[in-house]
Amino acid sequence: MAILVIVIDIAVLIVSIILIKKYLKQKIMFPRTRLIKGAGVTNDDLDINNSIFLHMTDGIIAFDRDGKIILINPAAQKLLNVQPNHKTFEDIFEKFHLNINLEKIIYLENWTKTEERFQIEDRFVNAYFAPFKKENDRTVGVIVVIQDITEHVKLDNMRKEFIADVSHELKTPITSIMGYADTLLEEEYDKETQSKFLSVIASEARRMAKLVTDLLTLSKNDSNRDVAQKELFDLGELVKKCQDKLAIEIKKKNHEVKCFVTADVPPVYADKDDIERVVLNILTNSIKYTKDNGEIKIYVGFVYNDAYIKIFDNGIGIPEEDLGRIFERFYRVDKARSREMGGTGLGLSIAKDLLDRNSGSIDIKSEVGKGTEVVIKIPTKAKEEKK
Repeated sequence: MAILVIVIDIAVLIVSIILIKKYLKQKIMFPRTRLIKGAGVTNDDLDINNSIFLHMTDGIIAFDRDGKIILINPAAQKLLNVQPNHKTFEDIFEKFHLNINLEKIIYLENWTKTEERFQIEDRFVNAYFAPFKKENDRTVGVIVVIQDITEHVKLDNMRKEFIADVSHELKTPITSIMGYADTLLEEEYDKETQSKFLSVIASEARRMAKLVTDLLTLSKNDSNRDVAQKELFDLGELVKKCQDKLAIEIKKKNHEVKCFVTADVPPVYADKDDIERVVLNILTNSIKYTKDNGEIKIYVGFVYNDAYIKIFDNGIGIPEEDLGRIFERFYRVDKARSREMGGTGLGLSIAKDLLDRNSGSIDIKSEVGKGTEVVIKIPTKAKEEKK
């Protein structure tokens, strides 16, 4: 960090000379450090530094000892909404109510630097304040470096929310398991009651196991530790295999499931296990969220070098306002209902991640009370060869 500060100070000092001489036309002599004097800096070098300064994505502002603006680049003006009538340190920073005192930075010998994070409308910025000095080690002004950290803040908030969600999802089944287990240990119950309690324990344990498995899958996808093992395979056969695997669940709810494969669908080129997991995930959702005696139709076809799977159901549907968030981790349209049915809130997120790493895509359309349409696209070998 100390090296970064020195580099920034040098760059700003160099740029200040150019701006003051060529643009500001003020009679202010900016201090030249020993580093600049002995560095063999040419006019061309200064022109290059000036261009860099003007086009930096980070904001730079320099103030003199009186708090007046010596120079400011376009990035700083944009990030802090600096107006033409803003001429001083107070004009720019007073409205943000920062714990920053210009006099302390300039006059306190042990003051070296400080950072402040604050919000401007819907953006978050980090401001780094540091004094700069002349050859005699006398502080002559303050440099402020401003960074837009909005994306970092959003990611940090998502991380915190994710940890909170994981903790909550694990706490619920653990509490249930402990409660029923302690109850069984405290008293003797008839076999029917014992069986009922043990059934709940087993169900909650399976739910925990599924959650952990889903989390491990997401972790592997995020870290790219697993490379997709792509191969050629028949998508129609895979879909029918998935349907057979879910035959018991389909029978329990007495659904009518029909699968149609159009002629001449070329083999797809992807990780077969990944695609199987995606299809099982989507089909399971259709079965789960379609009322008894429902209808599910599956179409496997080919268009524009992509094989596709379309899955239609006449289930409960998804509200329009939720469609934009259904691929977020732990997002549930109906949290209580999803937990009751054993959902982890990670299924669609995993499906999208798996399709992304196989150059595929997923799109979902839905209407409450009428059903849902899911379209999955997977590249064929022909498309892969054209890349």
